[in-house]
Amino acid sequence: MTDPIRLGIAGLGTVGVGVVKIVQRQARLLSARTGRDITISAVSARSKDKDRGVNLDSYAWEDNPVALATRDDVDLFVELMGGDEGPAKDATEAALKAGKDVVTANKAMLAHHGQALAELAEGHGAALRYEAAVAGGIPVIKSLTEGLAGNRIDRVMGVMNGTCNYILTRMDEANLSYQEAFDEADGLGYLEADPNLDVGGIDAGHKLSILASIAFGTKVAFHNMRLEGIGNVSIDDIRRAGDLGYKIKLLGVAQMTGRGLEQRMTPCLVPATSPLGQLVGGTNMVVIEGDAVEQIVLRGPGAGEGPTASAVMGDICDIARGLRLPVFGQPADTLVEATPANAESPACFYLRMDLLDKPGALAKVATALGENGISIDRMRQYDHEGGNAPVLIITHKAARPDLDAALAALPATSVVAGDPVALRIEDV
Repeated sequence: MTDPIRLGIAGLGTVGVGVVKIVQRQARLLSARTGRDITISAVSARSKDKDRGVNLDSYAWEDNPVALATRDDVDLFVELMGGDEGPAKDATEAALKAGKDVVTANKAMLAHHGQALAELAEGHGAALRYEAAVAGGIPVIKSLTEGLAGNRIDRVMGVMNGTCNYILTRMDEANLSYQEAFDEADGLGYLEADPNLDVGGIDAGHKLSILASIAFGTKVAFHNMRLEGIGNVSIDDIRRAGDLGYKIKLLGVAQMTGRGLEQRMTPCLVPATSPLGQLVGGTNMVVIEGDAVEQIVLRGPGAGEGPTASAVMGDICDIARGLRLPVFGQPADTLVEATPANAESPACFYLRMDLLDKPGALAKVATALGENGISIDRMRQYDHEGGNAPVLIITHKAARPDLDAALAALPATSVVAGDPVALRIEDV
């Protein structure tokens, strides 16, 4: 046995308490698996007196997380406070400058400051690990940096926000409106304090930008992410997509193309029979495609005390074993600036629109689409509702600018009521 590895844990919310529980409950197992005792020296949180349901009496208390990060009896700083600025970033930087290893679950901090933190860690000989920052208990970071290190990664995609997937699942299964499903998720405590982090796609976008950096050897470029949340997804679209054999998911896709790096987190249609289409509730799924491995699917809980604390402990155990890797899978100074794609890859699209009850309405729509290079693959028309006829169109693959031009031409036909809905159909 070598010397124990001593932890300083900043943040005693759900995940922090989960880590404390594992260290206390699995001491012998952790020691057997790493060859070292893993202990906790000190902790820090906003309130010292709060009852967290776990015994903290044997640990020193620090009001200031920066002081915690630089204590002499802390070998590894565990940052579980959250937030891309402020105490979390200050304490993480302080730990790395002191040459201390850091484990974090903070996707926002990494998405906004990942390159600078990677350079700081590697410049001071410290490890910076963050498995828990992406997809909770799913070991997707380890898969990309280790298990798939021999692959050229072609595409990474997935459902990476359990709250959004829960809302869309409930809309589908219970025939709820978006607002009804949102309120239900809120009542269950699934939403962030700022709900737009979830339903606006920001939380999931942070995660995707981290995966893209590892997959393609680029500096984290969250600022180049195209984000669109689920707030405009209607129960009508969920029902109509289902009629055509699709499910609607908030889907993240990152791929390197001849046009540059595509990064988007948007509502998309996926085949109902695909693994992503069958994903329900708060579960996450990440699909990775490589030149040698072809396609692998990773599925599991994306949040919660146990799964996220499990991911944190996995990183702690790796550091205790002496495993040290570059932060994003290759040295920070070899990561290149990501050139954002000037256009998205062509795709099929789902279009939904209401046509006025006028002779030749459908022909006028088809002409407007065709004149802008949009070819119709299949189409379905429903019975008139209040004088209008709902129409669904699945296009052949098209470039998004061409589709936008076609949609802009539809009002001039004088046969379309309201704004058409257009959603990308992703090949999975």
